Amino acid sequence: MKNSNSTFLVFGATGRTGQHFVSIALKEGHKVKALVRNPEKIKIQNINLELIKGSITNYENIDELLDGVDFVICMLGNAQEQNKAPINTIFIKKLIPAMRRQGVKRFLYQAGGLTRRYKERLPFVTWILRNTVARYNGLLGQHKDNETVIEYLVEEAQDVDWIVHRAGIISDGPSKGILKRDRTKFSLATHVDIANYNFQVINDDSAIHTCDLSYYKK
Repeated sequence: MKNSNSTFLVFGATGRTGQHFVSIALKEGHKVKALVRNPEKIKIQNINLELIKGSITNYENIDELLDGVDFVICMLGNAQEQNKAPINTIFIKKLIPAMRRQGVKRFLYQAGGLTRRYKERLPFVTWILRNTVARYNGLLGQHKDNETVIEYLVEEAQDVDWIVHRAGIISDGPSKGILKRDRTKFSLATHVDIANYNFQVINDDSAIHTCDLSYYKK
C-alpha cells in the first residue's frame, strides 16, 4: 500500500484516533475523504484531504461518498448517543450495501477491547472491567452497539473484506511502541498507536474476518 496512492473514506475523523489516522494516511501520500459534523475540528491543510460536512444519522448520499474509495475506516464512538440507540449498527447496515454497489471491498471497524466477539464470552477479568469501569463510565451502550455491528458483519457481510479491531485505548499521550494483532493478548494503548495499527492492519489479508485485540510486543 505504501507504493500506491489509495483513497480512504474515514468515519470518525475528528476523534482523537481519527485525527491521527488522517494525518498518517496523508503523510504516506494517500487521499482521505472524511464525513464530519464539524470540519473546523480538523486543522490539517492538505490538497489530498476532502472534508464532507454531515453526520451518519442523517447523511443520505453514501454511494456518492464511496466513489473512487479503496478503503473504508470506521472509528466512530458516541457513548451518549449509543446509550439511546444503536446508531453505528443502523449506519453500518446502510454502508455495507452501498459498498457492494460501489465495488468497495475493504472495511475496518474499530470497536472496544471490552466488546465481545460474536457468540463468545469475555474472559472473566475483562467481564469484570466491563461491568464495573465501563458501566460506571456509561459505555455499555457503546459496547452493545459494537456487538450488533459485529453480528451483522459475521452473519450478513461475508462477501466484504471486513476487519474488526477491538482496541484498548487509554490516553492521547506519545507512542508507546508498535501494536500487534492477537486473539487474546490485549494492551492499553495511545490513540496514535491505535491509529498506526489501523493503518497497517487494513491492508493485512490475514486479518480479514477477524475481531482481534492488539498488544505491545516487547
